[in-house]
Amino acid sequence: MTHEPSKKPIKTSIGGQALIEGILMRGPDKLAVAYLRADKSIEVETEDAPLPGKKHKILAIPFLRGVANMIHSLTMGIRYLTASASKAEGYEGEPSKFDLWLEKKLSKKALDNLTTGISLFFGILLPVVLYILLPSFLTSLLKPVISSSLLLNLIEGGIKMLIFLLFLFLTSRMKDMKRVYSFHGAEHKTIYCYEKGLPLTVENVRPQKRFHPRCGTSFLFVVLFIGILIYSFISWDSLWMRILIRILCLPVLVGVTYEINRLVGRYDNFLTRILRAPGLLVQHLTVFEPDDDMIRTAIEAVKPVIPGDGSDKW
Repeated sequence: MTHEPSKKPIKTSIGGQALIEGILMRGPDKLAVAYLRADKSIEVETEDAPLPGKKHKILAIPFLRGVANMIHSLTMGIRYLTASASKAEGYEGEPSKFDLWLEKKLSKKALDNLTTGISLFFGILLPVVLYILLPSFLTSLLKPVISSSLLLNLIEGGIKMLIFLLFLFLTSRMKDMKRVYSFHGAEHKTIYCYEKGLPLTVENVRPQKRFHPRCGTSFLFVVLFIGILIYSFISWDSLWMRILIRILCLPVLVGVTYEINRLVGRYDNFLTRILRAPGLLVQHLTVFEPDDDMIRTAIEAVKPVIPGDGSDKW
């Protein structure tokens, strides 16, 4: 099998997400999900899912597109993550009476939308509690002994980073999450292979790097880091006003970080290598080496979302 490029290397906008025994890939117009079954066969689902900026031009404006795309990705990601949990082989458990009542009262589509909505709510609520409410509350306990707002801000930032890294470390030790993180590695390797212009085969994907600058892990790390810089200018006169300002600033942080992520993913120079280095380092906790079946799954997930008109390229 040749490893020579079949076309000119590109920088693509295609991205993905690891699921439970599967991978989701998003292109500019389509979304595809590939599930690895117990018999090693691969089940693929596709749907039209254009990015928000293609439907509404205002959502393609820099900084706004970051917020719109994040909400879109979060919604679709949670929806298919929930679906992958149900599809995973070995999934057990009898439905509760409440589950049976919901299935009777609601259509499948309405039930799916309800499940996604609830998951999305808690998917947003948990980070707000862990990375805004908890660090702010813990740091406020030090106000009687520390008068410097700058020092308090730095301590709060340190608590945030500690919670973030500890969460990643603990999940990386879990057996089931190790497989999810290995699928994560397959996703990255497959995108690298495609960007290099190589034919999408297991032999070509396997030797690729598993750390990618546009990874969601890197994105979250940069959001936290930029937040520490911005929030360092907010005083500690009122804890609840401080928390409110932080919540209101979240869209700004997401928009700025999205543009930085695009920048470091599109260009490769001394500055972008410095900017991407911390995020790539953190990926050691969430991106593991995949096996060949995981790579096959990633290949089948990415093929349907590659457009023929080149609109996936930056």
